[in-house]
Amino acid sequence: MAKTIDGKAIAKSIRDQIQEDITDLKRKYAIFKPHLAIIQVGNREDSTIYVKQKEKAAKDAGIEFSIEKKNDSITQQELLKLIRDLNDNPLIHGILVQLPLPGHIDEKRVTEAINPKKDVDGFHANNIGSLTKRNGRPLFLPCTPKGILELLKRTGVEISGKRAVVIGRSDIVGFPIFVLLSRNNATATLCHSKTENLPEITADILVVSIGCAEYVKGDWIKPGAVVIDVGTNAIEDLTKKSGIRWVGDVEFSTASKVASYITPVPGGVGPMTVAMLMENTLESAKRYLKDSSERNISILPLKLQSPVPSDIDISIAQKPKSIKSLAKELSLAPNEYELYGHNKAKVNLSVLERLKSRKNGKYIVVTSITPTPLGEGKSTTTIGIAQALGAHLGKLAFACIRQPSQGPIFGIKGGAAGGGYSQVIPMEEFNLHLTGDMHAVTAANNLLAAAIDTRIFHENTQSDKALFNRLCPPVKGIRNFAPVMLKRLKKLGIDKTNPDDLTSEEVNKFVRLNIDSNTITWQRIMDTNDRFLRRITIGQCETEKGQTRQTGFDISPASECMAVLALSTSLADMRERLGRMVVATDRSGNSITADDLGVGGALTVLMKDAINPNLMQTLEGTPVFVHAGPFANIAHGNNSILADKIALKLAGAECDREGNVIEGGRYGYVVTESGFGADMGMEKFFNIKCRISGLIPDAVVLVSTVRALKMHGGGPTVTPGKPLHEAYFSENLELLEKGCENLVKHIQNARKYGLPVIVAINKFTADTESELSLIRKISIEAGATDAVPTSHWELGGAGAVELGKAIIKATEDETEKREFKFLYDVEKPIVEKIEIIAKEMYGADGIELSELSKEKVKLYTQQGFANLPVCMAKTHLSLSHDPTLKGAPKGFIVPIRDIRASVGAGFLYPLLGEMQTMPGLPTRPCFFDVDLDPETGRIYGLF
Repeated sequence: MAKTIDGKAIAKSIRDQIQEDITDLKRKYAIFKPHLAIIQVGNREDSTIYVKQKEKAAKDAGIEFSIEKKNDSITQQELLKLIRDLNDNPLIHGILVQLPLPGHIDEKRVTEAINPKKDVDGFHANNIGSLTKRNGRPLFLPCTPKGILELLKRTGVEISGKRAVVIGRSDIVGFPIFVLLSRNNATATLCHSKTENLPEITADILVVSIGCAEYVKGDWIKPGAVVIDVGTNAIEDLTKKSGIRWVGDVEFSTASKVASYITPVPGGVGPMTVAMLMENTLESAKRYLKDSSERNISILPLKLQSPVPSDIDISIAQKPKSIKSLAKELSLAPNEYELYGHNKAKVNLSVLERLKSRKNGKYIVVTSITPTPLGEGKSTTTIGIAQALGAHLGKLAFACIRQPSQGPIFGIKGGAAGGGYSQVIPMEEFNLHLTGDMHAVTAANNLLAAAIDTRIFHENTQSDKALFNRLCPPVKGIRNFAPVMLKRLKKLGIDKTNPDDLTSEEVNKFVRLNIDSNTITWQRIMDTNDRFLRRITIGQCETEKGQTRQTGFDISPASECMAVLALSTSLADMRERLGRMVVATDRSGNSITADDLGVGGALTVLMKDAINPNLMQTLEGTPVFVHAGPFANIAHGNNSILADKIALKLAGAECDREGNVIEGGRYGYVVTESGFGADMGMEKFFNIKCRISGLIPDAVVLVSTVRALKMHGGGPTVTPGKPLHEAYFSENLELLEKGCENLVKHIQNARKYGLPVIVAINKFTADTESELSLIRKISIEAGATDAVPTSHWELGGAGAVELGKAIIKATEDETEKREFKFLYDVEKPIVEKIEIIAKEMYGADGIELSELSKEKVKLYTQQGFANLPVCMAKTHLSLSHDPTLKGAPKGFIVPIRDIRASVGAGFLYPLLGEMQTMPGLPTRPCFFDVDLDPETGRIYGLF
């Protein structure tokens, strides 16, 4: 008499082991959450039973389970779209479509639409096809065949060398188990209903899956054979309450008298199928965990030339890898990024939720001494560091930089992609349009500007009743408030939601903003240097009925919309910030916001795609986020919080449930750049950006050059477009040492925030070893951790390796004391905060407020904005407000001529000296050199 193989018991032991493994992995990895998704089309009773069995097994094992139930009427395209969505979802590890499907749907096409990496049923052609190859390595084995093999092994049946016969040639069971038995060294034969003399074929192991009740009889079976019955057939049995009895494809009563082992029906193979489905889901989740943790970046080799060619020539000579490949290397799921051509992609904010349990990577902020008008290579150094860390020192490294403005690109400064062999590629795409974020910011700003003047016009030309009827028109006799209007009503203290309930007095308050035109601070913007738009008169057309006023244009990166983009922490946060932007004051002294004008939601819609950071790459193939472009001499001068946050998570290390980095956990570096000198972008980075983001850097890199330090020591004037004086090409240690006063002041400023400072000496060809040694000596004496000469412009990442090592040492040194602190408490009065910055960062003796500034202090305090941080708008060419004062000036008073409020962005910005918010073009702008070859489309002249 045959021994019954208890599939239920074996399956339970497997499921128990799966549950134990999942519990251990969840304890070790906070991110580990295996997830099985099943699609069921229609309401077949048997399909529903099978799905419920799988759901129970999943939940018992600790596997998250979701089901997509769809009607029989679903189209094939709709079903395929659903599968694509599940394929792209990184939180789903296993996908199964419950078969059979309605007749109008191609089952083969549907099952093969499932990503082979998530095909836990094992039916995809890639998995089945790989199974048939002698050395093939399928990602998943089909569940039932895999379960059969497990039954044989756990029963102690020897497979190798035995004669195995499989009756049934289905793709789901028969053919795969035939292959598996062969791969386990059995001599296997595949038979079916058309096989001649089937009863005469003898086997040591017999697997029957032919779909016919009790098809195989006992006298067909070789005595002592092992019988695996896969069939599940309902036959009539009036003795049963249900009227049916379940039997297999083998006549159990006769076969059990001959065989040595036999599986019952039910309770044999069936439970194993479900157990193997759970095992496959676990294997998929483990594989995904491994892949997502590795993040191996392929490096692009550089072909260095001497002399170094132009930036555009270098960029064009390097062939970037597809941005899709880079996204995959970073373990981004397909639904976490959107391609913008071959070289750019936008990364969705959803990645932050998926990776929230990771510990952030190391966070480095790059700043500089007070630069010459030519710039000291801060962007180039940022890229060089990222290339050194990522391509030469084995670290995962991101650069996070701002999007450049068309103003400097075609003006005098040029682009901002870096330079030489340390730049973002393709630099022409980086510098020209990118993904349209600048245009979205410009469109949003100008829509708000149009809304302001339009509202004043209509209020001046219409009665309360006419305004109310237009703002809340009856539709089929019913009036409704737009959602944004409810914010206005709440601000007015009106708690009514039905427009018809408003009294005439409430209607007047609601429809009339009563904007005082003399208080409007909002200007139109464009991303071009155009000095003739600094002051204009609008409303001169007859249709505006004489309602003219003076206004002007700012450049797009100086706008509050750009600052909001950079400082937003989510889409919802951006919506709130845009809505609360203050554009003017009403005649009673109350602030008027974008939401008062009803336009906050529309601004968000215009900028909804712009909030996603842009992914590009360096010349050596390491990742770069390019996002937001606020000017540092007017706005806060830093790239977006969201780009830094995403980069820190992508570069982060996996943690356990307690937040501890797992053994062997790998973390990387995020190198972010702040605009202009440390008195500008770095101060605003710490006191504004870090205050909002909650992120704390691990170190500061301060970029310096011999050229700039000589200028600060009293060297000849450096003028863009004019050749440098001979003094900058010959050794002069006395001039250099005097100029190092500026370097020392910036080191001291950075150290006030409690962080280590590494000086990067951006080396030029004329610099001597004595000059470099002097800078290093003075830097370390001033409190810098190290000062390292770099040649990344000439050599790429290889030229910044020593700087990279110094950064690694400083950030990993446990003895280095770090006590990050802000420069001031935001609750201090406005004037005191301005004074702290002027004295502590610039070295001023004090500040002097104009009468206008004093009025603004009083107004903003009255309006409740006194607790905002301060964003100083001043020249970047001096530590003071005066660009002619070089070095580390002393004994000066900072004049504050005006103070403006960027309430949406979240700061007040005092204007120091004669700051312009719209730059002008020089006599010979960069655009003279920019052109293209009409035959090839090749761009030249950009730098």
